[in-house]
Amino acid sequence: MQEQPRKTLGKPAKTAKPTAATTEMPMVDVKPDSLAFSLGGAAQAVAYVLEGMALPQALAKVFTQTNASPQARGAMQDIAYRTMRQVGRVDALMKAMTNKTPEPALLYGLLCCALTLLVQNEHEEAPYEAFVVVDQAVHAASASPNMVFAKGMVNAVLRRYLREHEELLKLVLKQPAAAWNYPQWWVDQCKAAYPQDWQAILLAGNRPPPLTLRVNRRQSSVENYLQLLAGAGIGAQQIGPSAVRLDKAMPVSQIPGFDQGMVSVQDAAAQLAAPLLDIQDGMRVLDACAAPGGKTGHLLELADIELLALDTDPVRIQRIHDNLARLKLFAAIKDGDASRSGWWDRKPYDRILADVPCTASGVVRRHPDSRWLRRKTDTAQLAALSSRILDNLWRMLKPGGKMLMVTCSIWPAESEAQAAAFAERNAAIRLAAPGQLLPTLADKGDGKTEHDGLFYALFEKPMQD
Repeated sequence: MQEQPRKTLGKPAKTAKPTAATTEMPMVDVKPDSLAFSLGGAAQAVAYVLEGMALPQALAKVFTQTNASPQARGAMQDIAYRTMRQVGRVDALMKAMTNKTPEPALLYGLLCCALTLLVQNEHEEAPYEAFVVVDQAVHAASASPNMVFAKGMVNAVLRRYLREHEELLKLVLKQPAAAWNYPQWWVDQCKAAYPQDWQAILLAGNRPPPLTLRVNRRQSSVENYLQLLAGAGIGAQQIGPSAVRLDKAMPVSQIPGFDQGMVSVQDAAAQLAAPLLDIQDGMRVLDACAAPGGKTGHLLELADIELLALDTDPVRIQRIHDNLARLKLFAAIKDGDASRSGWWDRKPYDRILADVPCTASGVVRRHPDSRWLRRKTDTAQLAALSSRILDNLWRMLKPGGKMLMVTCSIWPAESEAQAAAFAERNAAIRLAAPGQLLPTLADKGDGKTEHDGLFYALFEKPMQD
């Protein structure tokens, strides 16, 4: 759920979408460790996203096309994610400084990325000096046969922004999409759902997410793991029963014990799922919509159970295998549609984790591209699918068994309204659970639990008469 966005539906929002088709960008005589090279790759990824591709897949495609080094991949990813958090603002700036949307889409993407690095964002340190950004953006345009014609335009737009940034920002920030960096419909929907909290929610979605780990209790304790981090000079603090938040994000390859399965990356709110199910040794458990396997692993860390992990995406199913192999844990893994029953062996389950599809609106800071890829109508479509899944899984649950509904959405139609309707349709007993968790922010060292926006509803199936 939270670890990867659900597949997007249809085309991205028209806001910030160029009209011309993307042309892949060959880079001529550009050093692979230069900012120009990274800007070019990030621009390509942004162009793919604004044509409908999810950002992780877009970056993976660019990495393959460019044969980028790990260092260049990291820079491309950083720039692309920063840009997705600022697309509303830089799109408005571009419109204020140009007569029409720059074409091809690759040029639009390059200007988006370069402007993002120039626009002051109080939540992220500026990674490059302004003059370096302008120079390298022009170099990136000059080095591409598909964009060399526009190098003068790139130079002019970026330098104009530097000269007139105060006036330009004052002008564009009057527009909600530029002020909040979300499509207008998203802002309106958030206001309607949370009239007291909408501003805090939108601001949280624009902050870079923390790196939170789940300590594998089969291998270590939180106390011992914090000592291990301290010995490695890595600042961290406990923010949940098994949750440790690092003071500074880093590649997982550099996290002590990660490769050995001592810890997994998982948001603090997502770590509530497995304990809520109250699993016991010997239980038969279903983890529906399980990929990429974060909650699957957590369930197996808590008890010796017979677990089936179910999903429909072969690529994401492989990630379940990979995650469990790293944790040295085992579950049966099956390719199956949770809204149908062809995969079921007709043996009921003691516990079911129903991590149902949603718009991922509660984890937008981890997937900032989703706000531009989603449409307002997606909520109703995904809620209908989730309803079918919940009803189908309910009949697979033993009388007296428990089913946990989880979504990474903040939209009531996908969360509380969905849970209430399900309970009424199925005469389900609703047990105590957190309900709607809104995304929260915390500062380094304050000890607060910082987490994404998730929803939990726990149901018990009545015993038969």
